[in-house]
Parts: sequence; C-alpha cells; structure tokens
Amino acid sequence: MSANHAAYHFSITCRTGDVTVLHCLRAIAQCVEQAPFPQIGWGGSTHASWKRSGGEFTIRFTDAAYRSNFVSESNRLLAGHWSIVTTHDDDPASPQR
Repeated sequence: MSANHAAYHFSITCRTGDVTVLHCLRAIAQCVEQAPFPQIGWGGSTHASWKRSGGEFTIRFTDAAYRSNFVSESNRLLAGHWSIVTTHDDDPASPQR
C-alpha cells in the first residue's frame, strides 16, 4: 500500500438508494478533503460496487475533521437522502488499479 493511500484512513460508510446522491457525496468528499489526491478517498465507490452492496459505499479522509466536514456539508445539502452506516479511524484506502 502506498503512503498516499495509507494516509486516507478515517472512513465513513454511507447508504443511499439514489445513484445521483452517491455521486454528489463523492463530490462533497472531494471538496472537503485538503490533502493531495482527494480522489483516493472515494476510490472504490463505483456505481457497480454501490449497486452490488445494496446502496452502501465507503469514503475515506486523511483527518477526522475532514470526515466531520463531509457529514456537515452532506447533511446541509442532501438531508434525508443518505445515512451513515458506520465510521472507523483505522481503515486505510486500497489502490484501485
């Protein structure tokens, strides 16, 4: 695992039944993450994997504060359209290629 991926270890698993909301949440994650390569955080949250998991997907951040900002912004913009399944502080991202 690369050091870049290891840095993204504050995770949140979310649930939504709407693919558009999935993509909006990925965009919010990209906006709130301040470290290089923010796309690492939402890697693996593809439409296909979201569908296979019954609407769940995991996003990761380099800092718990970024995860908290993600929750705040997501609730502000998309309240009622998504929910939190779980969070973890030691769940590093894995390379997707």
